[in-house]
Amino acid sequence: MADKDDSRHRSPQEFYGDELARRRNKAGLTQAQLGEQCVISPQMIAHFEAGRRRPRPDDAKRLDQILGTDGFFHRWRKSMDEGRFPDHFATAAELEALARVLKYYGAALIPGILQTPDYARAVFEAFHANYTKEGIDRSVGIRMERSALLKDPDREFWVLLDEAAIRRPVGGRAVMAEQLRHIADLARQGRIRLHILPMEIGAHALLESMVWLLRFEDAPPVAYVEGLKTGRIHDHPAIVRDIDSSYDLALGDALPMASSLALLEHVAKEFESDQ
Repeated sequence: MADKDDSRHRSPQEFYGDELARRRNKAGLTQAQLGEQCVISPQMIAHFEAGRRRPRPDDAKRLDQILGTDGFFHRWRKSMDEGRFPDHFATAAELEALARVLKYYGAALIPGILQTPDYARAVFEAFHANYTKEGIDRSVGIRMERSALLKDPDREFWVLLDEAAIRRPVGGRAVMAEQLRHIADLARQGRIRLHILPMEIGAHALLESMVWLLRFEDAPPVAYVEGLKTGRIHDHPAIVRDIDSSYDLALGDALPMASSLALLEHVAKEFESDQ
């Protein structure tokens, strides 16, 4: 990803442009050379890279063919058109789909990729003062599509949860019990590496916010930090290293895998017995 100052939030369109410039430079092409091969003017390539214009779908396909990016630019262009995600999250969702090593931290909420439909529905309903069933159904469906990544055996998933996230009865006790059983199943099947930060440790290095860390086969790592209605991609190497170090510090305070799984299943039983 583009190695530049990340002092402000970049839109998905700007991030698209940064990635296009990075891939073009990696291929050893000037804007004029890329434009000639793609039958696009150099001025339009400059507009794409500056985030001022979006390529047409056919242009995006040609960019992928010339740069050997395996459909990356076409998929991302399509996702921007569909508006499937809020602007602050759209880039993170695209990068999540490309990452090979994914590390999540959930403070008060189970990370979206792990959520069951009923848990996700409760979250979306709580986030909106006024909503329609159709709108919530669409949001839940999109979230469930993300969970398909967990089936890919070539991806590595780390999940670090604050104990508060597994004890808050989102959607009610039955929904929460099902949610915890789902996470436990993923851990027992070897799809995720699970660790829980017990409340008794008090303060820890990730206490302030939700965090993702994403690593790729052919690009530098990035970090995503999210708050209420906001999210920021960090790709500056020093910032990513600092966030990665914070994750490692928190992981050092967490329970081992076996103990984390035992705690998770114990809390699930508590929710089941209380119904």
